[in-house]
Amino acid sequence: MDNTIKERLIAIATEARKNAYAPYSNYLVGAALLADSGKIYQGSNFENAAFGAGVCAERVALGSALSYGERGFDAICVCGSDVSITPCGVCRQALAEFGEIDVYLL
Repeated sequence: MDNTIKERLIAIATEARKNAYAPYSNYLVGAALLADSGKIYQGSNFENAAFGAGVCAERVALGSALSYGERGFDAICVCGSDVSITPCGVCRQALAEFGEIDVYLL
């Protein structure tokens, strides 16, 4: 992947992070998912007082892409609140359903 696309993913994930809704943990996450079509889908995490009812940014981006008919993906960039950011097990499995995807973490 060329640097221009990486920089675009970084910018979109960083911007998506600003839209996160995390009033309980204050752990804001944004994601940018690059589809095989070249389109980029963004997602932000959101929490709920009913713990477990929230959704991670990665799956929000994936759900958005799937709702537009995308089924192949090249890369995802995830931007978190600190250096411990990594997709959770559920997100890893959701992404793995669609083959190998490069993961960039900010």
